[in-house]
Amino acid sequence: MNSVAYFQRLASYNAWANRHVYEACAALPASELDAPRRAFFPSIMRTLNHILVGDRLWLSRLVGDPVAMPLDTILFDDFDELREARITQDQAILDFTDGLTADIIASDLTYQSVLAGAYTMPRDLILGHMFNHQTHHRGQVSNMVLEAGGKVLEIDLIYYAREQL
Repeated sequence: MNSVAYFQRLASYNAWANRHVYEACAALPASELDAPRRAFFPSIMRTLNHILVGDRLWLSRLVGDPVAMPLDTILFDDFDELREARITQDQAILDFTDGLTADIIASDLTYQSVLAGAYTMPRDLILGHMFNHQTHHRGQVSNMVLEAGGKVLEIDLIYYAREQL
């Protein structure tokens, strides 16, 4: 598999995993979404907002129209609005990866960090980080869903692959 196809696969997996996470969250009582939890962003809603913030930051840098916002920005207080924004963001990521080329992936990107200075890094590393960042925080959401009495989330990449094959 070439690098373009690899990142397109990760974008597809990302959208699939997010659908599963949001379905599990939608099954919880609304009060559980905002209940305090032990996590980097201490509730399900705060963590879901952070994932969306991260995606908006990274994708804006990758497309050359950077936005800036604190990492703990609450974009949406309403779960249904957040879910719709997540679907829209996942489609934007899918569309972006559909336009990738090997040359783009092999190039560097200079960007301004939210917390530090300017960096120049390989685009393939940044793309990998964007998808890994989501996986990291989805794992935290998965644990919080369990704590709230929700179902076990089988959202590992291998589960996605088994459904696709």
